[in-house]
Amino acid sequence: MKNGITKQIMAGYGDLRKSEKKAADYILDHMEDAAGASIDRLAKAADVSQPTVLRMLRALGFTGYKDFKYRLVAELASAEPEKARSAVPMYGYTLREETTLDEIPAYMTETASRMLEETLKNISIKTYRKAVDTLRTAKSINIYSVENSGVAAQDLLAKLLYLGLPCRYFSDYYYQQISAGNLSEGDAAVGISYSGESKDTVDVMKTAKKAGATTIAITNFKDSPISRYADILICTSQEQFIYGNAIFSRMPQLLIVDMLYMGIIASDYDRYVKILDRGEKMVRERAYPSGAEEEKPHRKIP
Repeated sequence: MKNGITKQIMAGYGDLRKSEKKAADYILDHMEDAAGASIDRLAKAADVSQPTVLRMLRALGFTGYKDFKYRLVAELASAEPEKARSAVPMYGYTLREETTLDEIPAYMTETASRMLEETLKNISIKTYRKAVDTLRTAKSINIYSVENSGVAAQDLLAKLLYLGLPCRYFSDYYYQQISAGNLSEGDAAVGISYSGESKDTVDVMKTAKKAGATTIAITNFKDSPISRYADILICTSQEQFIYGNAIFSRMPQLLIVDMLYMGIIASDYDRYVKILDRGEKMVRERAYPSGAEEEKPHRKIP
């Protein structure tokens, strides 16, 4: 588990300036050194100025350098016993011939956890707010994806429908192009692509943007082709997984979907809770009462 300082830095990381991110990166990679460093020494080690360090800390919610150091030293001290007992963390996952079945659950969980933490680190709160506002106010929402990203697309479709929002998702490329070409100002198009290079998804987002829709891209790489046609770009990470793409790409995408879903609910809590309650009632009517069994067919007596 990450300590509170790490979580606080990662939560605000996406909104930091480039130079401020350098200071934040140094702290994340050198926690113990930072705890014992003066502000001038830390700034020099991070290759930034002292004012940059202070701006970074205040942007993350610290009152100043003393507040940051006091909290960091206290957290490191309280974590020492746990640190001694914990296993060495995995910073990557490679399936080798000698890997045993007993090792896989822990390795997979650690890799997934790291990817989700990277996603938090790359999320800009300002961008997140824009995406939530765009979806909840859009006249219509079209979702586009191919292959593995279809899992996240289907999940986003289901969640938006639960909230009563006008949305649709086509897996067929030709339907995607037709729907994108018929969008206009006030509509939203969401393209989901791990690599950001899936030609069908990139092309349909280009069509949607040209038609006047507000485009939201969810991808792993900020400099990928899909970013050229994104009014709102949400990046999950910058890590590259090759054979693991089909497995690991889904987890941060689904996390983003859940973030958007919860953000929309929070934007008008009373309204969306009523809609969800109404939907739950309809679903409940299609379920068997608790403890009831399906009526068994009568057996004919020969």
